[in-house]
Amino acid sequence: MNKAFTEETDNDADDDGGDGAAPALPTGTKNYITPSGYARLRDELLQLMDEERPKVVEAVHWAAKNGDRSENGDYLYGKKRLREIDRRIRFLTKRLEIAEVTDPSVHHGSDQIFFGATVRYVDETGDDERTITILGIDEADSAQSQVSWISPIARALLKSREGDVVKLVTPGGAHEVEILSVSYPAPRPAAD
Repeated sequence: MNKAFTEETDNDADDDGGDGAAPALPTGTKNYITPSGYARLRDELLQLMDEERPKVVEAVHWAAKNGDRSENGDYLYGKKRLREIDRRIRFLTKRLEIAEVTDPSVHHGSDQIFFGATVRYVDETGDDERTITILGIDEADSAQSQVSWISPIARALLKSREGDVVKLVTPGGAHEVEILSVSYPAPRPAAD
């Protein structure tokens, strides 16, 4: 069947993270996110809705006036980009609706590991020392040593304390890691 005659639906597989944005939430869990992570997602959503989408709609409208749409690159690319923007808007809207904003600074000074903690740990050999920050799945960036709270290392570390040795189960087998330090961001001063 010619692709031109297939129907696109609003519930494409890409809607719930299939576009590589973030993995799906495990059933029955909350979508924890820090206040700064929530603000970043909200800013991206507003930028898409208020700036980028109107520009693309205008470009598509202009291109549509130029005649044969089947060979009009501006029109075809614009429609494709519009679908991508709409898909991202739907994804961000859904994620923000179910977000559970959790401020990690409430644990400032604690040595127990909760959501938002920055943890320094070492493996059982003592050779591999790492520092990670446990964040929400929509905000964690592994390039910045951030892991989502549903990752195996985060699940092993959560609720442990500085000095504890915990078992980390990975596809390569079980390992022990020792927690060297735990820190949280300082609370922000209250606005007057």
